[in-house]
Amino acid sequence: MRRKLKVERSKKSSVEMTDLEKKEKIIRQNSLNKWLPPFLWVFAALMVGVLIFVIVQFFTPNQSDLIAPVESASIEANTDLPANLPVYEIDGSNDSLLRFANPRTIIPTRARKDVIIYTIQAGDSVFGISQQFNVTPETILWANKDTLNDDPHMISVGLELRIPPVNGVYYEWKEGDTIESVANYLKVEQDAILDWTPNKIDRTNPVIEPDSFVMVPGGQREFQQWVVPTFARGPAGVNNSIPGACSTGEGGAYGTGTFIWPTGNTFISGNDFWSGHLAIDIGAVIGQTVYASDSGVVVYAGGISGGYGNMIMIDHGNGYATLYAHLSGISVACGQSVYQGGAIGAAGNTGNSTGPHLHFEVRYFGGFINPHFVLP
Repeated sequence: MRRKLKVERSKKSSVEMTDLEKKEKIIRQNSLNKWLPPFLWVFAALMVGVLIFVIVQFFTPNQSDLIAPVESASIEANTDLPANLPVYEIDGSNDSLLRFANPRTIIPTRARKDVIIYTIQAGDSVFGISQQFNVTPETILWANKDTLNDDPHMISVGLELRIPPVNGVYYEWKEGDTIESVANYLKVEQDAILDWTPNKIDRTNPVIEPDSFVMVPGGQREFQQWVVPTFARGPAGVNNSIPGACSTGEGGAYGTGTFIWPTGNTFISGNDFWSGHLAIDIGAVIGQTVYASDSGVVVYAGGISGGYGNMIMIDHGNGYATLYAHLSGISVACGQSVYQGGAIGAAGNTGNSTGPHLHFEVRYFGGFINPHFVLP
């Protein structure tokens, strides 16, 4: 009986041990499942890194491969050298630093040194050209005395102008000129002429041939103003020798002392007001109505020389006078009273003009004032 009980206990213990082993096995498997995936990821990353390293090493040329063409080219180039020059032989055993060309280079911005030739296009003005090339309008007039004769209205389509590189005077040397006399005439120091490298003047023997041009940076000179005279109303001061001048009597409309824009536009399309252009060029199209900027009496109506084309001048009776030029049509007559805002003509492109616009002047007791000062 006891033996049978022992056998049963032994079998039961054996069964219990088997269950325990199964549990331990399950625990070991769970533990393995926890750390095995991270290990596999790390191993995979290492393998990828090794693969990339091998690829880079395989496709990167070694130093000897890079130096070889240079040596060959150098040796071939040396065969063309004169016989009296030493031959330089490259020792392939020496280490060297190879510098690859960088295609992304930055071209430095340098100031222009030369005078360029510009051909006038439709719609150009001296003022607009000066802004385009970053020089003053006076600089362009001074450089083209032979063609413009100091008159910005003399430009025409197809005309070629010299455009200096800097502000100043592009001066044509004359017989008898000296560095000192030209410097005094253009109000600069002599070094301004001598130090301008493109002039190519030898300081030890500064000889400049007549009819050649030199650039005088910062130079300036007086220039002649080409303007039509101011005609006054009434018998006094009237000049009937000029075609179109009006013979007016006393009376007539008087100005209000205020001014309006003479066109429906209020933007500048060409020359603005500056020392060489005592007016403003207002944008307009051919045939666009031109209005009296203030009330007054017409003292000139018709064509006139000096590049103005068809022109109207109004005396406002209070010291002011206004002028309207390059008109395509005139709708008022000499001596006629006009009133502020009334139609007097049509904008055009007559006279010296590269495009339709209205040349508008304001004068006060014969002197010129900037129209921007009186326009709203």
